[in-house]
Parts: sequence; structure tokens; C-alpha cells
Amino acid sequence: MKLAQYLACDATDLAHAVARGEATPQQLLGLALDQQARVQARFNPVCRAMEPQARAQLQRPLAGPFAGVPFLLKDILQDYAGVPTGSGSRAGRHYVPQQHAAVVRRYLAGGLVIFGKTNVPELGLKAVTDPQAHGRTSNPWDGRLTAGGSSGGAAAAVAAGIVPMAAANDGGGSIRIPASYCGLFGLRPSRGRVSCGPAQGEVWFGASSEGVISRSVRDTARALDLLSGPEPGDPFVVAAPQRPFQNLMLDDPGRLRVAFSTASPIGTPVDAEAVAAVQQTAQLLQDLGHDVEAAEPRIDGRVLAASFVEMYFGQVAAALETARAMGAHAGEFEVLTRVLGALGRANSAASVVRILALWNDFARALGYFFERYDVYLTPTVAGPAVPHGRGDPAPGELALLDLLERSGVLRLLARLGVLGSTIDRMARDSLQHVPFTQLANLTGTPAMSVPLHWTAAGLPMGVQFGAAFGQEALLLQLARQLELARPWFDRRPAWLQEAAAAAR
Repeated sequence: MKLAQYLACDATDLAHAVARGEATPQQLLGLALDQQARVQARFNPVCRAMEPQARAQLQRPLAGPFAGVPFLLKDILQDYAGVPTGSGSRAGRHYVPQQHAAVVRRYLAGGLVIFGKTNVPELGLKAVTDPQAHGRTSNPWDGRLTAGGSSGGAAAAVAAGIVPMAAANDGGGSIRIPASYCGLFGLRPSRGRVSCGPAQGEVWFGASSEGVISRSVRDTARALDLLSGPEPGDPFVVAAPQRPFQNLMLDDPGRLRVAFSTASPIGTPVDAEAVAAVQQTAQLLQDLGHDVEAAEPRIDGRVLAASFVEMYFGQVAAALETARAMGAHAGEFEVLTRVLGALGRANSAASVVRILALWNDFARALGYFFERYDVYLTPTVAGPAVPHGRGDPAPGELALLDLLERSGVLRLLARLGVLGSTIDRMARDSLQHVPFTQLANLTGTPAMSVPLHWTAAGLPMGVQFGAAFGQEALLLQLARQLELARPWFDRRPAWLQEAAAAAR
């Protein structure tokens, strides 16, 4: 198999090629490594090489639905025994897990050949991937732009042709945001559909889910079949589908009741391209026979955003304490991470309980909304991928934050309640480009980004669909219908199209 053939295949096609003897796992790994070598310096998608582990894996018989397909893990939460889980931080060297995460065991059982880990922002905290530990990841559609985050490395690796599918996870949009920016398909499963064990019961109080970023709906459906199901000790068990998702995906979704909105839930601007993406998708859905109307769930988006950000502050504080217990020191963390941790440590237990109680209000309101509608359509993000560095603090501002955090003044001010307006501004500023994705995380519902729109400048933009808890099959059926109606698989960056043509 040559590069052109490799790039023309999704993971399912590659697995079939191996099964038919048309390619070997060794050949596919070589193609993946060669493509990584071509693009790594340009886009920086991979932060940790695991070729020895992959070569060792190839010494054993491979089985499963993706037997022989090259694959990349995300360098956070997805523990691989004996390999540091860096989480985008210089402090990550202190954590070397002794056992695989459940999702990693399932990827390996599915025959995927794991040869590296993809780049993430420090602790997975941003919608851009720019860790000081490994450098920023660029968008294969335009290297001046971000690939998104926190699964930015995963999305860039797929969009740049290294692998057809990569592991990801999503605590506030981290699958859907980079999928949108990079022209890929990304499904965030329902809370508990995929186990977070054994190291954790739930991540971010259940806001985070494991999944993949891919180029085809069927790859995501087959990956969800591979990943789904509980582990011993999981806090609850989600009912399994009556048939595999890869089969359910092929069913007609029927005539759906579709609600749509283009308004930012936090009142921030939405780019005309994002509005056009939703409007054009709404028309396509009508043409396909669905009932479409403008409607929104009765949820105060500003309150939801604030509750997400306060939870996020607390999680940062806890993560820093855990890292320090393992031997990390403050200087190994980025300034903004330490600032967020200081804000989180200033929160009281009562505040955390109050915040989590609000999540029930959001889930109930969305539940009632989904009694009237089957799916909810919005932009995935508020605009095309943003340039590197947009929104970063100025050097002087960063130095002042560093001083305030190191001296303890920042934490004192937060405890005294002086920073309330500052925190509100941080919530607004940090989510202004990505205000649509957190609703699914806090309500535990499935949501997907579907690559249906390209801007006048040729940049991809996804649209987001959400559905009621446990309705991944419905989303996959709709995604498959849209994939057939408006195919995206062969839309790749121009430089990659040229490389494929030259390799024929």
C-alpha cells in the first residue's frame, strides 16, 4: 500500500485491507510513521513517541475490529502502563501509570496499533493546544491557526493524514471543538457510556467523556461499540444498545423534530460563517424531510457558563495538589494554570455543592426540551479557527498574575470575594469562541460536530447536534444521513491532496 491509498482509507477500510491480506500491520505503521515525520515539524500533533511499544505489539497476533490500524492516544487520562501520562505539563513526568486505563485496554483489544500520544494544552484546560511543555499544535488547514483543544493534537494528526482516527476526550467541548476547526467528525458520548476507570469513577464530576475524532461516521460508530460498557466499580451503568452502533447507524432516523439556534448562550458575538453553517444545515434537513424550527432550551447560558468555569477552577486546584503529592513543584506549571488553581482553592465546599446542584436544573430543562424535539442544532464554535495567540495575556499582565499568585495575594483576594467580576469576565473571555459545547457536558448528554460547512476562505466549520441522554444511535443515524447527502471524507487540506496525488 502506498501513501495515496492509505490517505484514501478510513480505519474500517484499513482493517479490511489487513484482513484481506492487501496490507500488513507493519506496512501501515510504516506509512503512519513516515507521514508523521513529514508533518511533525509543521503542525506538532504528536508529543510522545511510542514506536517501541507499537513494534512490540506487532510481535503478537492482532485481533478485533481494527486489527492492524495505526492509532494515537491523547496524552491525558488515557494511561498506558509504563509510559508517562504528561497531560501537557512539564510536571507530567512524575506520573507513570502502572496499569492501562480501561479505554486503552479496549483500544488494544480492538487491534489498534498504538505508536504515540497527541499534544494537549496543560491539564487539558484550553480550547487551543499550546502547552509550554511541548509547543503549540497548528491547524493542518492553515498553520497560522489553532487546531483547537484540548484534543488539538488528535484532530491535527487526523487532518494531516497520520492516522484516520485518533483517541480523544471531551470535558467542555474537547472532541467537538477541534473536530470543527479541522473538518472532522467528533461525537461526545453520554455520561457513563464509556468507562473512565480504573483510576477514576467520573472525570470532572461526570462532565468528561471518552471518544474519538475521525473522518467517517462508521469509524466513530465502530469505535463506540469497542469502547462502550462498564468496568467493575463504575458509579452507574448506561443501558447498552439493542444492536451494535455500527448496525444501528445504518437505520433511517425517520422524520426528526429539529430545533436550531445561532445565538451565543452567553451573549457574545457569533461569526456570520457560523450562522450560515447552521442556516444551510437547517435547509438541508428540511430538504431531507425533517421538521425544523428555531427554538432554544430554557436555560440561562451565562449561569451555565459560570458554573462550568467555577467547577473547572476547582478541578485545576485538585489536579495541582495531586501532582505535588507525586513530586511536582509549582515552577513546573504554567502561570495561568497556577492562577486558575489559586482561584479554585479559594472556593468553599458550599460553593461547589451549590454549583453542582445547578447541573440538575440544566439537565431537567434540557430533558423537557427533548420531549418536544429530537435534536438540537447550533454552531459547534462561534467562528472559524482562531489565530495562534489570540486572547493570550500580554507579557506584563502575565508577569503581574505570576507575582500575585506566588505571593498568595491572588488567593486572598479571591477568598474576600474581590475578584467576582474578574471571574465573570474570565468566564466570558475564555468561552467567547466556544460558548455552545458546555451544555452537553454539564447535562451528560451526547453531542456531535459534523463537518458540513467550509468558509469563503476554505476553512472547515462544524455544526453541532445534541440529543437526549443515551441517544447516540439517533445522532449517528442523522450523521450518516448527512454524510451521504453532503460528503466530506475527500475534503482535505490542499497540500495533503497534492501529496496524495504525487504519491500515486
